[in-house]
Amino acid sequence: MRRTPHFLLEDTLEVKRLIRENPWATLVSHTAHGLVASHYPIVLEETADDEISIVSHVGRPDETSHELGRHELLVIVQGPHGYVSPAWYPADQIIPTWNHVTAHLYGTPEILSDDENFRVLTDLVDHFERRMPEPVSLALDEEGSRRVARGTVGIRLRVTRFDARLKLSQNKAPEVAERIIGALEGDGPYAHPALADEMRRVHRPTDEGTA
Repeated sequence: MRRTPHFLLEDTLEVKRLIRENPWATLVSHTAHGLVASHYPIVLEETADDEISIVSHVGRPDETSHELGRHELLVIVQGPHGYVSPAWYPADQIIPTWNHVTAHLYGTPEILSDDENFRVLTDLVDHFERRMPEPVSLALDEEGSRRVARGTVGIRLRVTRFDARLKLSQNKAPEVAERIIGALEGDGPYAHPALADEMRRVHRPTDEGTA
């Protein structure tokens, strides 16, 4: 990604937040046969603050297509993003942009054993089902669930480096940023409340909460 100083995200805890809130990721491998991309849910593991570890799974034969475990894997996590119209800028500023929150995670994945893969799959289902009024668990039919799990391969990615961006109009004057946030929170054609929330995080007054 373009390395614009205004937009660099170097805080590991913020990258972890991005992963927690946006678990649908793109996996990209540079294989002997060219580039391969797939899309799967990921779950953040609890680790030290300065470490990032994620677990996921792929459906067979994606583990072969990606040559998993043989080289570095790129995992792309995309947070809220959307069009920013120059109609929200002062009259002399006419170039639109696209605001976004994005992280590129790198590491060589570890292939999980069948038992650990099933544990990860169980945790994955539990992670998303906990919001449901009557959560469903793989434990309701463990034997059948294990049969289905044999069609998947579990992976753990301990992130060795990341490249992340918060491009949220940090280069605009506070009153312009506030106008953009207001438009995103409105009911216009490019309304995007989640993106507005991300902007408020970075444009929060520095003296907020002080006397």
